[in-house]
Amino acid sequence: MSPRPDRHTGVDFHFDIMCPWAYQTSLWIRNVREETGLDIRWRFFSLEEINRQEGKKHPWEREWSYGWSMMRIGALLRRQDMSLLDRWYAVAGRALHVEGRKPHRPEVAEELLAGMDLDPGLVAEAIGDPTTGDEVGAEHDRVASRGAFGVPTLVFDDNQMLFGPVLVDPPEGEAAVRLWDLTTGWLEFPHLFEVQRPKSGADIEAIATAFSPYLEARDWFSVQNPTP
Repeated sequence: MSPRPDRHTGVDFHFDIMCPWAYQTSLWIRNVREETGLDIRWRFFSLEEINRQEGKKHPWEREWSYGWSMMRIGALLRRQDMSLLDRWYAVAGRALHVEGRKPHRPEVAEELLAGMDLDPGLVAEAIGDPTTGDEVGAEHDRVASRGAFGVPTLVFDDNQMLFGPVLVDPPEGEAAVRLWDLTTGWLEFPHLFEVQRPKSGADIEAIATAFSPYLEARDWFSVQNPTP
């Protein structure tokens, strides 16, 4: 598919590996990249921090925090090459959200790195380097200070920001590009804040089925804060 002159060519994609919704959206945006050459710049956002309850520890105050520590590994990989973070998110995301494994456990994270032909010792190296946490925290704070409340959050080259699209069964090929064009079409209307499709009982069942590997593998209780 030939590039369209007015089509957006780059985006910061803020994610937390633990989020099943962000993972579905990441599959879609990878398809957009295949079709258009979109430049995806993977950035971090911590659901553990944004949903932290008063009196609970910040994720950086724990020896190991699920999503936070996974992103710290990603930060170390990104210092070498963005493509390594790209692969890490794809592999770890698939492990959790498709295969029902537990990449948020250190020993599983090490196995995944080995499967990527990378040194499993990168897990300990990332956690032993406090600047990886600084890096994750800086990216989280940057978008959270602008009102971001969850993932996926997209930041475009003109600095506009959108949450979503939130979807299951991400489209592929030309359909993925049509959704990209519809999504970026929102940028023309800076005071268009929300369009939402009500979910039927059948929709809820479909979501539960799609997310069943994640639901079985998670070792935490998911906080469901209302959208601001």
